[in-house]
Amino acid sequence: MIVPITGKVSYSITLDPTVWIFDDRKILLNEAFSKKVEETEEMDDLEKISERFNREVLETKMNRPPVNKSISKLEGEEILKNSYVMPLHDFITNAEIKADAKNATFITDSEEDVTVTLPELEDGYFLFSLNGKPLREDGPVHYFYKNGSNKDNPVKNIKKIVIN
Repeated sequence: MIVPITGKVSYSITLDPTVWIFDDRKILLNEAFSKKVEETEEMDDLEKISERFNREVLETKMNRPPVNKSISKLEGEEILKNSYVMPLHDFITNAEIKADAKNATFITDSEEDVTVTLPELEDGYFLFSLNGKPLREDGPVHYFYKNGSNKDNPVKNIKKIVIN
């Protein structure tokens, strides 16, 4: 259930979609392809930076350890019902793709691997939870273009990403 990112990267990264259900960056599948999400992503980034600064500076001054936000019972029940995607931008940025790289290839269990451009990869989404459950049969992740053009036919059975 892991997806390594290898190839022309400074840092090979292993993605573990099973823990993304607790990640604040996840987006509801039915909201992922709306313009509203793009606007809120920009605000969310600014808010996250602000919160991190406040937590590190203010809580350190007060000698309090940082506290993770806990999930309420209602939020936990919603998580177990909904389908979620994860934006790939942060993971691709952390891998530090080398300057001579041109594309990314999804290595799949099917006969054909799928190649996308680096901007398409960075702007895309991985579906990792369908109706609150991990994608065991045709997963661990499905790839969607940010514009939703393959919403009805995502790339499935992705086992590895090779930057080439």
